[in-house]
This record gives sequence, C-alpha cells and structure tokens, in this order.
Amino acid sequence: MTEKLKLPIDQILSGDCVELMNSLPEKSVDMIFADPPYNMQLSGELRRPDDSFVDAVTDDWDQFESFKTYDRFTHDWLTAAKRVLKDSGTLWVIGSYHNIFRVGARLQDLGYWILNDVIWRKTNPMPNFRGTRFTNAHETLIWCSKGPEARNITFNYDALKVMNDDVQMRSDWQLPICSGGERLKVDGEKAHTTQKPEALLYRILTAASTPGDVILDPFFGTGTTGAVARKLGRHYIGLEREEKYIAVARDRISKVRALAPEDLETMRSKRQEPRIPFGSVVERGLLTAGQVLFDARKRYKAKVRPDGSLIASDVSGSIHKVGAQLQGASTCNGWTFWHFDVEGKSVSIDVLRQQVRAETN
Repeated sequence: MTEKLKLPIDQILSGDCVELMNSLPEKSVDMIFADPPYNMQLSGELRRPDDSFVDAVTDDWDQFESFKTYDRFTHDWLTAAKRVLKDSGTLWVIGSYHNIFRVGARLQDLGYWILNDVIWRKTNPMPNFRGTRFTNAHETLIWCSKGPEARNITFNYDALKVMNDDVQMRSDWQLPICSGGERLKVDGEKAHTTQKPEALLYRILTAASTPGDVILDPFFGTGTTGAVARKLGRHYIGLEREEKYIAVARDRISKVRALAPEDLETMRSKRQEPRIPFGSVVERGLLTAGQVLFDARKRYKAKVRPDGSLIASDVSGSIHKVGAQLQGASTCNGWTFWHFDVEGKSVSIDVLRQQVRAETN
C-alpha cells in the first residue's frame, strides 16, 4: 500500500486541527496552506456612514483571551504541521497585521526557514469607514520550508513567469477579494466571513505544487483549497471543526470539474529536465568525430573527438571548458556557445540536446 493510500486524501476531517494533524503519518504531505484565525480583537459594532451594519469577523473561532493564548495556539498547530510536512515540502500561512507578525516569530522559533513574504494587494478592499486609519488594502502570506537545509523544494518559476506575460513573478500580488458569484451564501448570508478567492489559491498551488501532490489545509473553512486542488489535479486533506462549514465545502467541491491529466502540464524549469551529456549527442551520430564547431561570430573553432571532448590548438576538454579557455573566461555554457553548419546556416548545438532530451522523455 502506498503512502497516499494511507492518507485520508480528498477528504474533510472534522475536529481539532492539532489532534487531527498528529494522527496523520509523519512527513506525508507535500504542501500546507493555512488560513488560521487572525485574532482581530474587534470591539463593538462597525457601521458605515449611512449607519448600515458592516459584516465583520466576530465569530467565536476568532476570539482568544490574550496574545499569550494565541501564541500557544500558533505554536501548537505549527509544531503539528512541521511533523506532517515532508522534508521537501513547504508551508504557506496568510494573515493580517493583527496576527502575521506573531505567526512569523513562532515560525522562526520552531526552525522554519522563510523563503518569501508575499503581499496580497486587494483590488477592491473594504474602506475604513471611520476614517481613522489607512484602508487595510492587503494581507501578508509567509512561504517557508522546514529549515535552511531543505532540498528539492517545488517552485515552478517558469510556469509563474509565463502566467505573468514572461515577466518574473513578483512578491506583490494584485487580486480581488472574494465577492459576487464566487461568494458562497447560505439562506442569503455569507457562508464564511473570511472566504478566500480561488485566484489566490490557484497561484499558490501553481507556484509550489505539482499534479498528484497532497495539499493539507488545517483551517479548511468552506473549502477554497480543496476546490482549487481538485481543479488542478492535486489531492487535498481538509481539517475543520465547524460542521456548518464542512457541509458547504463538501457540496462546493463535489461540483468542481477536474481538469483532464493531459491539460495539467505547465512550463517546466530547465533544471527539472533530464541532464544530457554532450557525449550522448556524439554517440547517437548527431555530430561526428572530426566535425568542426564554431562560436556564433566564428572567432573560435574546435573539432569534435570520439569521446565527446573538443580540441582546439593546444586546448582540449569538455564543450564548456574549451569554450571558456578560448575566451579567457572562468565559465562558459558550451551548449549555447558552440554552433555547427547545417546547409550553410549556423545552428546552436543546443538543438541537438533538445532532440536527445525529447527522445529521453
């Protein structure tokens, strides 16, 4: 039986998140997204200038008697999360100014390694109706690994760059809050006061997970994480103690249409592609011993040898070493530096690497 079969994948578990996480196998989930209570410390009703009531977060689950109590709660769930997270996995946690700095301190106390903080800039934030402070127009996400020594962390850089019109994705994300038809309601009222937009989870899952990964959400609410995970071919485990939210989440996720496996492929990083030695190109006959290679400007020339090394005057070695020595440089990417002749046209030898890589895949 595989590890994933032992996990309650694609299920919502009812109960305390710390107890439930401690019941899961150690190092068994690929990513955690956590949207914990913010401990907003609201007092009294909030009303608009026209005296209409503002639907704020006054739920019991967001109430803590002191910062010390909240810190203990944060320590406990982060400790349980670290145990269940794979060594190569990452954790995302979101919060506001009310709690995110306290959460960040607990993360570092427990040995997590912060990779980024991301600012979610809301395109349609709620105004500050009293006019006594700046409008709260953002929330903060912390992305971290289990420690500074963590390896093989998933970060789909190329997919995010393509998503952002071939510009490197920044750490400030401009997205709307959950509203309109996406906002879930029960009997005309919001099903959950802090429902997150699917676009936010879409970007997070695209950034830090791959199809088939298991995503744990210890504060599942109405199931945004589960809905997006199902759509993108990921598995989810939801932990939630409020039965009213569980019912809404199950109904919501049941209506999500999962993408076909062939539609889940995204841009892959070159670092994820199989390594192809230059010798493979030669042994397959794509280049032959004695064939002459040259740089794009035809300043330098070298001959291919049977073992995949190059020789130029008194310099010999790999495509990278010879290219660097001829230029008097410390390094050289031989795949892009060297070219060969194809019917009178200069072609980079990298096309041959891609050909071998495609055959390998």
